[in-house]
Amino acid sequence: MQRRDLLVRAIEQPRQVGHAFVQNLLHDPFRTAMPAVTGDLLLTALGLGILVFGGEATLRGAVGLARLLGVSPAMIGLTVVAFGTSAPELVVSVQATLDGSPAIAVGNVVGSNIANIMLILGVGAIVAPLVCDPRAVRRDATAMVAALALLAGLGLTGRIVAWEGAMMVVTLIFYIVWSYLKDRGDGSAIAELHAREAEETGGVPDSAALVSLFLGVGLASLVGGAHLLVDGAVGIARTAGVSESVIGLSLVAVGTSLPELVATVIAAWRRHSDVAVANVLGSNLFNVLLILGASSMAAPLPFAPDIVLIDLWVMLGAGAVLVPMMISGWHISRREGAVLLVLYLVYMTALAAGIGR
Repeated sequence: MQRRDLLVRAIEQPRQVGHAFVQNLLHDPFRTAMPAVTGDLLLTALGLGILVFGGEATLRGAVGLARLLGVSPAMIGLTVVAFGTSAPELVVSVQATLDGSPAIAVGNVVGSNIANIMLILGVGAIVAPLVCDPRAVRRDATAMVAALALLAGLGLTGRIVAWEGAMMVVTLIFYIVWSYLKDRGDGSAIAELHAREAEETGGVPDSAALVSLFLGVGLASLVGGAHLLVDGAVGIARTAGVSESVIGLSLVAVGTSLPELVATVIAAWRRHSDVAVANVLGSNLFNVLLILGASSMAAPLPFAPDIVLIDLWVMLGAGAVLVPMMISGWHISRREGAVLLVLYLVYMTALAAGIGR
């Protein structure tokens, strides 16, 4: 009976059950006095771990399904891999929006875009200089910068409403279709690049039963992990007296970007750095058009004042700094990677210190 009650509570009140689970795990006789912020931190970590696991399982299951359906490797790389790597951010942002915490949703996307450029490409370039395919940079980097500029412009209006979100999603669909048709028509190296993105995904199931298992477990883990992560993040913000936007920009954004950081480091180590750069450009594009677009269709997304005042322009500035690095010699050197990483550390320090907020 106790287990059944615990299951019911886990469905209805995940944050409280998460606290109880963490306290029982510690076997502390004084666990009832454990600070709430500690429980929220552990709950957030638990949710993040489940979310990362779910994202990986969903990505591998989706790639396996696409291969079983005979989808070309280039199309898998352009769509399935790009969507799969953005799945954690998507589920977290939609969950935060539905839970009435839009600042976490917007902060997650803006913070992830900043982390993708400064942290992930910075660390990747330090591991090994990142080669940038000229044709991919001209197309995908241009699309990314346009998406970042669009987000900054929407921020000035104060919020994103449903019809704007729908237009963002439709724009992404048109871009994907146009890109695929163009790549297939001219047989360009960009198509080969997207095909290698698909090949970088390991542990892909090759049977219908395993594909179903991966997708089922992965999607359930994404939803459950996102619920725990959002509840824990909101709890931290309330207990520690920190705004939800700051939590979204830092803890949630970095957490949901960890799989991409690991993938970029591995790609750089294997000297597949052009794939790493393409992943980041595609991820930022999906973050803006798909994640915020879908989230705003669930409920209007208001922008927190500090995000409009500071973080949107940091994000846009990061994109403006990145483009010259990519086109100067068509690679990002170790020195440039170190510059990006230092800039990210400066930004995170200012964020933690509350400068300008």
